[in-house]
Amino acid sequence: MRILITGTGGLLGSNLALEAASDHTVFGVDRSCPQKTTAFTPVMADLLDPGVVERILDDTQPDWVIHCAAQANVDACEHNPENARELNTELPRKLAHHVARGGARLLYVSTDAVFDGQKGEYTETDSPNPVNVYAQTKLDGENAVLDASSNAIVARINIFGWSPSGKRSLAEFFFNNLEVGNQIKGFTDVFFCPVLVNDIADLFYQMLDKGLSGLYHVVSSESISKYDFGVAIARRFGFDPDLITPISVTQSGLRAVRSPNLTLRVDKLIHDLGVVPPGLSPAIERFYTLYQQGYPQMLRTLCLD
Repeated sequence: MRILITGTGGLLGSNLALEAASDHTVFGVDRSCPQKTTAFTPVMADLLDPGVVERILDDTQPDWVIHCAAQANVDACEHNPENARELNTELPRKLAHHVARGGARLLYVSTDAVFDGQKGEYTETDSPNPVNVYAQTKLDGENAVLDASSNAIVARINIFGWSPSGKRSLAEFFFNNLEVGNQIKGFTDVFFCPVLVNDIADLFYQMLDKGLSGLYHVVSSESISKYDFGVAIARRFGFDPDLITPISVTQSGLRAVRSPNLTLRVDKLIHDLGVVPPGLSPAIERFYTLYQQGYPQMLRTLCLD
């Protein structure tokens, strides 16, 4: 297959491209990270520029398009909601329209944050209730994509893993600080279902290959608090878990409101795909093994200075 992946300078896009490169022809688009790799074909472009989406689709002729590029900084979205809407809603709308017209399949990456987190255990039939600009613009992006293409996939996710910058996931935040002995904080009252980015790559490609369409929750089959997640990282790497101070998210001083309980159900994915997403222990073990294999260092060579 010919696969076009947007946002390959980021956590998800870079890992998706590398995971697919051995079996597929991959094109990776990024606007801010000049990339040097032989694993896939880098395309340096700003998808917001007029005519760029159409040109790249014509040039690459993809069978599958995975749209990862987004403004994912929650507080930055609060500061500049117009930019967030352009990147998280209008760009997916435009991309979905042109992908559908060309006959390719689109997978749009969304977020668990579309829910307000008041009850948890959300299914795809539960009504979203975004609590910040980021979540609202991503939800609007979901609706725009599904309106434009009946065979598109919308995947709500929460991921962790190694990134080219070394700073893009919660796991890296814990690792980077614990490694040097910094005292940090972990939220005891924020729950999520994080899936390792390398594992989600496997799930995405199986979903596309099987011809699934519509809305899916693609997260871990288990949930955990962010504090306990940090402790699990600390213990696997042999760091001191007492460096993590348990606190409430209400004490954080974060600019944007956060949803406290973003546990999602994956029954629909299990039924339609026939695969159970990995639990937390094997995911953290694979995260550790990748570190031992030098994977983070390899990722950091992707983006040129």
